[in-house]
Amino acid sequence: MKKNQSRKSGSLRSLKVTDTFKTFVIEQLADLDDLAARAMFGGVGLYSRGVFFGIIARDRLYLKVDEVNRPDYERQGSRPFKPYPDRSGTMRYYEVPVNVLESALELTDWARKAVAAARRVSGT
Repeated sequence: MKKNQSRKSGSLRSLKVTDTFKTFVIEQLADLDDLAARAMFGGVGLYSRGVFFGIIARDRLYLKVDEVNRPDYERQGSRPFKPYPDRSGTMRYYEVPVNVLESALELTDWARKAVAAARRVSGT
């Protein structure tokens, strides 16, 4: 593809995160065991004790889901993470509802459930 040739709209949307939002999420998750945030394709990957359980992308937080915790997200109308809107398929991460994001206690509980889901999915 030539430099000046345009790409399909939305096919390469940035996952960029503002420092303010990243700091807010990390502060909200202060009680989570051994939290680490690592740069990932313009976004941020979240880990607890080495388990990848969350993604911060476009100033939204997404946590790992499986059949156990997915209903919590679906009841609140949350949507799955789709890094490329024009491609089919989604990932096993759902957006955290704002009311959960704003409560450090509730968010930490949801994050722990996401860590457990990540462990179940990976078999660890």
